[in-house]
Amino acid sequence: MIQTTDFSNIDFEKGDGLVPTIIQHYETNRVLMLGYMNDEALQKTSELGKATFFSRSKKRLWTKGESSGNFLIVKDILIDCDQDTILIKAEPIGPTCHTGSNTCFNETIKSNDDFLYQLEEIISERKNNPSDNSYTASLFKKGINKIAQKVGEEATEVVIEAMDNNIELLKEETSDLLYHLLVLLAEKNISLNEISDVLRKRHSK
Repeated sequence: MIQTTDFSNIDFEKGDGLVPTIIQHYETNRVLMLGYMNDEALQKTSELGKATFFSRSKKRLWTKGESSGNFLIVKDILIDCDQDTILIKAEPIGPTCHTGSNTCFNETIKSNDDFLYQLEEIISERKNNPSDNSYTASLFKKGINKIAQKVGEEATEVVIEAMDNNIELLKEETSDLLYHLLVLLAEKNISLNEISDVLRKRHSK
């Protein structure tokens, strides 16, 4: 169960039993989607640790990812100052939108902050919505052997450039290595957050 804000003061009556619920990526702060919760959906979200909404069209509760496997793993639940809107910080497992996009708002990247996480989302989108002119999609099509091979090749290039004194080339090759590592992680369904968790655990020892 999520340990978070007291839910008892939420004003469900203002919206005829429903409150708008914003889902935000807990690492990048990117807004992923908007849904609606009633009291039962909120309680189930808290108990399961997975975002659960009330469907206004189907008139029932639904847990995001119950059919696709693309769950929203809840990290925190916050209530606004008027007690009538919920903000959920979550880790998305796979794309959030039913279209295969990582956000329902087709948000454009506007800064370099947290760009590795944004690049991870772009790579995931290329995996789930491949196109013929996408290099990333072509890597996924070739499979894990080719992807792993590219990681090895780029790692070798990084070592070679590190032995020389061309800092610009070293940055270029390191960028290539990080990109291909993200492709490898996406192919193995491992998120950058999971790698960060491993590093945090090591740092705390």
